[in-house]
Amino acid sequence: MFTQVRVAACSFRPRQFDVTANGDRLEELFRQAAAAGAELAVAPEGALDGYVVMPIIEGAEPAERMREAAVSLRGPEIGRFQALAGELGICLAFGLAERIDGDCYNCAVFIDAAGSICATYHKMQLAEGYRDDWWFNRLGERSRAFATPFGRCGMLICNDRWNPDIARIPVLDGARYLLIPSYGSRSRSQDRAVLARARENGVPIVEANVGVTLIVSKGEVVACERKINAVTVGAIDVPAAPAAANRDLQEQAFLRWRAAEMPNRYRQGEARRAAGVEPPVNHDRRGRLVAAGGRP
Repeated sequence: MFTQVRVAACSFRPRQFDVTANGDRLEELFRQAAAAGAELAVAPEGALDGYVVMPIIEGAEPAERMREAAVSLRGPEIGRFQALAGELGICLAFGLAERIDGDCYNCAVFIDAAGSICATYHKMQLAEGYRDDWWFNRLGERSRAFATPFGRCGMLICNDRWNPDIARIPVLDGARYLLIPSYGSRSRSQDRAVLARARENGVPIVEANVGVTLIVSKGEVVACERKINAVTVGAIDVPAAPAAANRDLQEQAFLRWRAAEMPNRYRQGEARRAAGVEPPVNHDRRGRLVAAGGRP
């Protein structure tokens, strides 16, 4: 009861305040992902704006410069990627600074293969803390799962990944997989945090961090690269939604497998006993005894 999806996690270091150049580079990476067979490509936090909020907070740049970097979802910058998704026939997710009236948000957007915006998400937790007068760095107020061609999805952004509560919210709303655009820590501890969020919630995760691309499925890392410029491709298994029909299909599949497996285990045990051979001490993921080298 899984849907396998070929995904790509993309990494590059965007230029601060250069939306046009970043858009060009992002398009190149998405084209590479599509050529590699990806059905969904994810790019980092701040992929369009260059993650300019920290220079503003630190006083290196005036807050007014955020108006150069922030874009409207109805503007040509996003329209370009809606058209690209339709051309390539893949889903796209990436980070940007979103302008809404007089405020700006650290945003992630999901565009489906028809070029429609399925959802946006605003970062809920800021490593830098928060002040009420930060119009250029507003906090998100809610997180919800949303429909995609591969099942319901949830999004987090960078620092959100450290907090189990934030990851749990969209899963409780029905998310069957999570996406994490990031531009932050490249430590092994961040890998462990992402893996923990996947295992806690029983869902696959695709993280596109600047310098770390990480794909987790069925509680295991299936692909990881530590490169600034990378398109990392792998497959995730998206679990079916809880439902009586899906429960029954899963149970019936197990019972069919068991009908053949139990007599087979009995025969193998009898053969070992007749030969005076001790049984292996390891088990595979289905509970079968296997030798140290992985053979039954």
